[in-house]
Amino acid sequence: MESTVVASRGVIKVAAICGSIRRVSRHRGLLRSAPLKNAIDWASRRPNVWAGKAAAIVSVGGSSGGVLGQHHLRQIGVYCDLHFINTPQFFLNAFQPPKKFDSEGNLFDPEVKERLKKVLQALHGFTLQLQGR
Repeated sequence: MESTVVASRGVIKVAAICGSIRRVSRHRGLLRSAPLKNAIDWASRRPNVWAGKAAAIVSVGGSSGGVLGQHHLRQIGVYCDLHFINTPQFFLNAFQPPKKFDSEGNLFDPEVKERLKKVLQALHGFTLQLQGR
């Protein structure tokens, strides 16, 4: 999914890649989703479209799978020359009460929405910093 975010100083293109990360039970964060792995692999071929870009990782899942998956994506990102924001980090245990998603999968928890907003604001600021603005 690609969208455009209009900032006060110009336009920033944002791409979001969604995929499944392997559960902690076996491979500790290794990518399980062929489409996600292929998207990362193909985009890092010459010319590497990831090079020099700002990035953030958001994970939603069970106990610690998201944490391990984020760690692995950061390792892959180093090879792809991605520059991740360090804070705020975002891990959400979707199965811990209270409910955070409705029956359609829409996020309705105001606290979680605010945390996501802070991640996006940090990513926006870091993107501008990398662009020298």
